[in-house]
Amino acid sequence: MADDAPQTDPPAETTIRSRVGFGGRMLTVRVDDVRLPSGRESGREVVEHPGAVAIVAVTDDARVLLVRQHRHAVGRALLEIPAGTREPGEDPAATARRELIEETGYAAAQLTVLTEFFASPGYTTERLWLFMATGCRPVAGQRDAEEPAALEPVPLADLATVLPGIEDAKTLVGLLWLMRGESP
Repeated sequence: MADDAPQTDPPAETTIRSRVGFGGRMLTVRVDDVRLPSGRESGREVVEHPGAVAIVAVTDDARVLLVRQHRHAVGRALLEIPAGTREPGEDPAATARRELIEETGYAAAQLTVLTEFFASPGYTTERLWLFMATGCRPVAGQRDAEEPAALEPVPLADLATVLPGIEDAKTLVGLLWLMRGESP
């Protein structure tokens, strides 16, 4: 079943022209006309995003910091790991430290990047940096009032019971990473 021959990328599409379909505060939608390897022309809509971070945050008493927040796009609240969008030119680690405090009111003693991945490369350029934050402790008065999220610390031992209710991809990736025993 396994083929030992070196794998090569399939032929790529060629961009013929590109234009901005929408430019917003946080993202841009680019519309590309492409030529497929077959020679046929087609269209692609690409959401350009500055990138984001997601943080698997663990306290000294072995609790994972999750937040429940309303997500307008899906019309309800979801249980998630803390996360946020990078500011222009911002280092991902700086974003992670800032977002952890803003969303949870906790700061990390240690922050380590676990991996990077694309959120959904079929239509967006958004790259996520997944961090492990350990030694998380409360920081008085640091939560962002504009981040209306309910903090829900979950004991590490209870993660398996929480996982079936998680519908957010970055949270699934982060919690599964944690559960496989990589850290802490």
